[in-house]
Amino acid sequence: MKKLFYAYMLIPVLVIAQQSPSAAGKYMGEGDLSGNPYTLGNSSAVNVVMKSVAAYNANDVETELTYYDSTYVSNYGDGHRDWHSKMKSLDMKPWAVIPVRLVGSDNDLVLTWSVEDREYKNGSTQKQNLMEVFSVNPEGKINGFSQWRRNYPSNEFGLSRGGKFYGSAENEYRGRPLVFSNRGEVDILEKLFEDYNNMDAEACAEAFADTFVFSTSEGQEMTITKDMWPEVFAPYSSVKWEPYSIVPLKIYDTDPASGAIVYSKETRTMKDGTVWEKELMEIFYFDLEGKISGGTQFAKDIPSSE
Repeated sequence: MKKLFYAYMLIPVLVIAQQSPSAAGKYMGEGDLSGNPYTLGNSSAVNVVMKSVAAYNANDVETELTYYDSTYVSNYGDGHRDWHSKMKSLDMKPWAVIPVRLVGSDNDLVLTWSVEDREYKNGSTQKQNLMEVFSVNPEGKINGFSQWRRNYPSNEFGLSRGGKFYGSAENEYRGRPLVFSNRGEVDILEKLFEDYNNMDAEACAEAFADTFVFSTSEGQEMTITKDMWPEVFAPYSSVKWEPYSIVPLKIYDTDPASGAIVYSKETRTMKDGTVWEKELMEIFYFDLEGKISGGTQFAKDIPSSE
């Protein structure tokens, strides 16, 4: 009977042992430790991280940096100082903190999940879900840090999409938000400013599709092919196009075609001495090949300083 009793007592122990291994997971990166599992790390590493969080929340950057090793402070300390200099208040609230160690490594990795509220000195506020990894060396100093974040949808800035597209007529995209596009539109336009101001017709043509349709501020619709660019500059002795801002956008959940809103000032000096000078708001449309295929222009007279 005793043997049977001990056998039953042993079953939960075996189950717990099977469910709670001493090491689990696998490091999938490169290097000598690739393939090694993880174990639980030391509580002392958690204590170091939580002390650094307390100093962070107090906006006390110099105390915060005392928990980091000298190499990290040398490389990234000024970045921390610059961050804190912009902040009125910080409130990072961890809701899970887990220390792990890769078998074969001397460092503990402290994984933290938290919600952080930020108030900037400029008046902006921000709330984020954070997942962070702090690397703590054997001397009890943080020597590495990585962060992943997700903004709350109620944030006043920093969201991945926003605004709303309507279109001039009913369409399948109406009501969708807009997102920033990052297909090189800014670089293409900055080079175009330079080439345009140099009146380099051949270089300007490289930014455009074979056919470029442009609606001017006077309501004219022009179709310009690559071989027509020398004619564009024919009336002018000089041009000066100065951008104020470039905002590349696309409609959310559509193909890569995009548009860039350009706010600028342009001065054109004619060969007869006449000067045309306007502030411009223009939309340039980029096709799937990343070439400018269309544009729409709006112009405003520049107020006299007299």
